[in-house]
Amino acid sequence: MKIDAKQFRDLDPGQRLLMGPGPSDVPARVLQAMAAPCIGHLDPYFLGVMDETQQLLRYLFQTENPFTIPVSGTGSSGMETCMVNLVEPGDEVVVCVNGVFGTRMADIVGRIGGKLIRVDAEWGRTIDPEDVRRAVQGHRPKVLAVVHAETSTGACQPLEELATIAREAGALFLVDTVTSLGGMEVEVDRLGIDAVYSGTQKCLSCPPGLSPISFSAAAMEALQSRKTPVVSWYLDMGLVGSYWGSERKYHHTAPVNMNYALREAVRIIAEEGLEARFARHRLNHRALVAGVEAMGLKMVVAEHERLPMLNTIQIPDGADDKRVRAALLNEFGIEIGAGLGQFAGKAWRVGLMGHSCRRKNVLLFLGALETILKAEGVAVGPGALEAAAAVYE
Repeated sequence: MKIDAKQFRDLDPGQRLLMGPGPSDVPARVLQAMAAPCIGHLDPYFLGVMDETQQLLRYLFQTENPFTIPVSGTGSSGMETCMVNLVEPGDEVVVCVNGVFGTRMADIVGRIGGKLIRVDAEWGRTIDPEDVRRAVQGHRPKVLAVVHAETSTGACQPLEELATIAREAGALFLVDTVTSLGGMEVEVDRLGIDAVYSGTQKCLSCPPGLSPISFSAAAMEALQSRKTPVVSWYLDMGLVGSYWGSERKYHHTAPVNMNYALREAVRIIAEEGLEARFARHRLNHRALVAGVEAMGLKMVVAEHERLPMLNTIQIPDGADDKRVRAALLNEFGIEIGAGLGQFAGKAWRVGLMGHSCRRKNVLLFLGALETILKAEGVAVGPGALEAAAAVYE
């Protein structure tokens, strides 16, 4: 087969304002870090980068866990890593499901031969701890798993009571923090989270490609005392741990430049400070909601259960979902997300994550949405920008 190389154009995707469910905008410093020279994954310089990256991730997860590393893969690989390392065939696993990503965890449990105990809640609502207590009764679950920030709905799951239930049941507490890490509190040690995973592309504002995870001593003990091999060779943390641990034993070729990027992304977070970063996400969320509600639109999730970094807006009558999102992208360069699952065609998902979580972006989005909805013939109330400005003032 012959091809003409000239038929392939230079890459030029153009500028986007990424206000969807991820990825988020990437700071220039992170892109610059990615462009540093690629070196060997066992090069002494890179081994030093690995040490620094682990130190920064412990700061981010607020943990002293030695086994805190970035898995080579996107956030879903972190989900699978936690499950395949901790769950053996026949193990009982309680999975809380109130959206797409809880559903995925439940699916993985079945695929690896675990016995699923599923606790469901309405989409857009949080899991009731009492439902979990009832589900645990009469069982001896090895793992209790929950999504902290359900990206498909914008619901924020409180973790305190579920952590207590897990301890009382003698279960490992597994938490998905793909959307929450770097945008709100994820206190691994204080809460007693045993296994946690995230992704680089959301509130960390790093390109997708790595999944930070952290295992407690109890999780590592469960891994080391398995009766059966981990079903995935690539995601076997017993093997990968020898590469990220003191042995530095070769397992796979780590994505060197992606690790550069992650190190720089978390260094930026450390410079801002966790409390300041969390406050910024809360403030911009409040301003966005004020503007949305001033237009007469409704948020899907109740105020006390909302995430600050993922906002689901109910699509108003008369608005065409795809046409509005296309107009935002083509006329204003703003990308937002469509609804998933039960919310498909019923909601827009607007992200305020990491580098994208800025006052100017909130105001630009509100002005653009108001303009487009009016062009669609949708009656919207006045004063969206004024309502958001009042929050900032």
